[in-house]
Amino acid sequence: MKNHSVEMYNYHTWANQTIMGRIKELPSSVLSQEVNSSFPTIAHALSHIYTVDKMWYLVLTGTNMGEAVQACMSLMTSTFECVDAYANSFAQLSEQYQAWLKDQADLEQTILLDNPFAGSRHTRYSEIVGQVVNHGTYHRGNISTMLRQLGHASTMNDYMLFWYQEPLNHGE
Repeated sequence: MKNHSVEMYNYHTWANQTIMGRIKELPSSVLSQEVNSSFPTIAHALSHIYTVDKMWYLVLTGTNMGEAVQACMSLMTSTFECVDAYANSFAQLSEQYQAWLKDQADLEQTILLDNPFAGSRHTRYSEIVGQVVNHGTYHRGNISTMLRQLGHASTMNDYMLFWYQEPLNHGE
């Protein structure tokens, strides 16, 4: 039986790889080319997605959210020079998430999430995974718009396409 949270995280990983694959096909300058959008460059958008993914991973593995935010702050403003560096960082983090997901028996277990921006609440692990996926989807949309503003086509990375691109046993 498929676990929905694991399936969605697998989609998130696939979609990140898909958009970075598209960026790799373009001139390397596209990563740092300035654009009037949600982020000044595509590199900044990728750094943001990675930083937030890392922060939530720290929370899932037991770090207080305030401490996780502090631990990841320096990542927020740093960018890499090439897409391969992003792809490698995302791949390493995805391996960590996959190992955690495999070891986590109950994704419906709750933790007290002390969000320094919004307050405390009991939150299920599955909700956090959903937040990671939703956040990534939102910002991959920003990247698609940025690519178009820079004169390049993006690539489809919808969840529906994931169904047809992955092996039939994904998420099982």
